[in-house]
Amino acid sequence: MIVEIKVPSPGESITEVEIGSWLVEDGAVVRKDQEIAEVESDKATLTIVASEAGKIAHKAAEGESVEVGAVVCTIDTSVAPAPKKEAAQAEAKAEEEAQPEEKKEVAPATEVKASEEFDKVKVTSVAKEMMKEHGLSVDDVISGLKRLGKKEVEAAMEAPKSAETFMPKKVASRDEDRERMSSLRRKLSARLVSVKNETAMLTTFNEIDMSFVMDMRKTYQQKFIDKHGFKLGFMSFFTKAVAVAAEFHPMVNAQIDGDEIVMPQFVDVGIAVSTPKGLMVPIVRNAESKSIPEIELEIKELAEKARTKKISVDELSGGTFTITNGGVFGSLLSTPIINPPQSAILGMHNIVERPVAVNGQVVIRPMMYVALSYDHRIIDGKDSVGFLVKVKEMIENPERMFTNGKDAGELLLGI
Repeated sequence: MIVEIKVPSPGESITEVEIGSWLVEDGAVVRKDQEIAEVESDKATLTIVASEAGKIAHKAAEGESVEVGAVVCTIDTSVAPAPKKEAAQAEAKAEEEAQPEEKKEVAPATEVKASEEFDKVKVTSVAKEMMKEHGLSVDDVISGLKRLGKKEVEAAMEAPKSAETFMPKKVASRDEDRERMSSLRRKLSARLVSVKNETAMLTTFNEIDMSFVMDMRKTYQQKFIDKHGFKLGFMSFFTKAVAVAAEFHPMVNAQIDGDEIVMPQFVDVGIAVSTPKGLMVPIVRNAESKSIPEIELEIKELAEKARTKKISVDELSGGTFTITNGGVFGSLLSTPIINPPQSAILGMHNIVERPVAVNGQVVIRPMMYVALSYDHRIIDGKDSVGFLVKVKEMIENPERMFTNGKDAGELLLGI
């Protein structure tokens, strides 16, 4: 029986995908539910699985664009795959047969070998013959030395030390590697250019003292792990801070739709994740109503899905605000680019210990520069600066996230 494998629909707005790569060779025998190909849309990389076991025949080539619902390969179910145990044995036998004859020969027990500790010891041909004759290894000879004398030390001192010993010479080359841009990266490139051309983008900066959050993590990390089963990071604090700050400055969470300004009553935060296939931005929805443990778990799960290509298009769609963290790569300062149709993006950066003035005294604190890029067409300077200051206040005083960004003393005194 011949079974047709068709391209599944990644999402309502996607009508065409690109065959990124085949994970199995043409003519290979596959198992049911085995991943056989990767397809790329302008939003994500997804996998196609075999609906039945059998022999596969490709109909679409890598890099070819195909419509959603089109047949990309067929499976002949009359050809059954070998049981897993037999398949493993056959694979091992094939690898053994593929080895050159000289590699198949078992090395004699008297062959001169050295452990990793002595693998740089130079052995003369005469010494090699003597060691082989008497069944000695380099380790045996070295371990047989009772002591190192003046003669051995002088010999080491007089040995020529070339530059290549410490810095191997790289072979000069004029070769070039070329590869086709994926559909995802092409779409990302077009979006980035359109943002620069279609928005009045500005960036405002501030710095945050991270010592309060870092002390909190250090104090409660183990209890957090014991209760929730995963580590507490920084991104969940910033996500919650952004969601609370948006209540004070709703225009930062707004979008332009034609001649109208749309101001959502919710905050869906996109978290930029770097993957081998390019940048993806999964969405933490309704961050304003979630606790930090809930946000941390969702970020962890979404990031893992993005990196393993298990994420759905729905989990990448929408979003009212985005956070990107260049600090994980060592970035000290940058100007992030807005993710349209959103109007603002927060850039986190590396945490560096710097001298700062606190209560008239110079102290060393772990500081982070933060940047807010925004569309000046709908976000004024007052809102952009005020929003970033509010985020700073909540990261430096984490308890304010539980008082809706307000000072606990003011709430206590009713002012």
